[in-house]
Amino acid sequence: MENQKIRYRSPRLIAEIGCNHRGDMETAKEMIKMAAIYCKADAVKFQKRCVKELLTPEQFCMPHPNPVNSYGKTYGEHREFLEFTADQHRELKEYCEEYGIDYSTSVWDLTSAKEISALQPKWIKIPSACNNHYEMIGYLCGHFAGEIHVALGMTSCQEEEQLIRFFEDRGRVGDVVLYSCTSGYPVAFSDVCLLEITRLCGKYGDIVKEIGFSGHHLGIAVDIAAYTLGAAIFERHYTLDRTWKGTDHAASLEPEGVRKLKRNLMAAYEALRYKQEEILPVEWQQREKLKYRKNCNE
Repeated sequence: MENQKIRYRSPRLIAEIGCNHRGDMETAKEMIKMAAIYCKADAVKFQKRCVKELLTPEQFCMPHPNPVNSYGKTYGEHREFLEFTADQHRELKEYCEEYGIDYSTSVWDLTSAKEISALQPKWIKIPSACNNHYEMIGYLCGHFAGEIHVALGMTSCQEEEQLIRFFEDRGRVGDVVLYSCTSGYPVAFSDVCLLEITRLCGKYGDIVKEIGFSGHHLGIAVDIAAYTLGAAIFERHYTLDRTWKGTDHAASLEPEGVRKLKRNLMAAYEALRYKQEEILPVEWQQREKLKYRKNCNE
């Protein structure tokens, strides 16, 4: 990777709404509209779970580990409160299309994968927690024609290699976007481990579609560094109010943060190039005015 030139693509920014809509369709639509018009994000992303399939009866009935963030009496009721139906996801996708922003969703189980793939979004995300759910991944490989985005948080190198072989064996590795990710909310800068992007680019950059970065850190400076290292797609949790009840809000960007991140990514994209001429046109006037040239006749 040290001698390999990075091919800088125009960065894409995904504002991950996830469950930050608090189970309310109008809030979800407001977030879509804000992400499209004010933030200039390229996409929004939700999450889809079939709670009874994902959780055991014991897990469903247990209390939320942080009751102050719970929307139900049990963890299962909390999760169900935050879920939209397949028809509601179809409505959200259509709303995204009205505002010219891409819709996508992370899927956490086979039922959700089937429901979301039927909507034919441009891509579907496999979260870090599910990147070893091979029944679900296999279904997407065989029944979904779009891009398959995969987060690599909580994943060993052996598991990562097994996952890549799985996609290769099914002829789908060229449709895969791999995300460097550290699973924590929020993540300290020392745990972001940006050089994992360099490793992924060097090891898989020629066989997968793109390398992405899913960040759970605070602020937006780290994302620009991730872009210079080769990440092309950026996913950040997004909320309208970081003080709202819920686990993810504190590690999310508010609209102003998403807007600034998109602006800064595009500025970096414009700047990351070599000079096309030894002296650029913009420099000539300054050269004539400022450049020191000793009189050779002295």
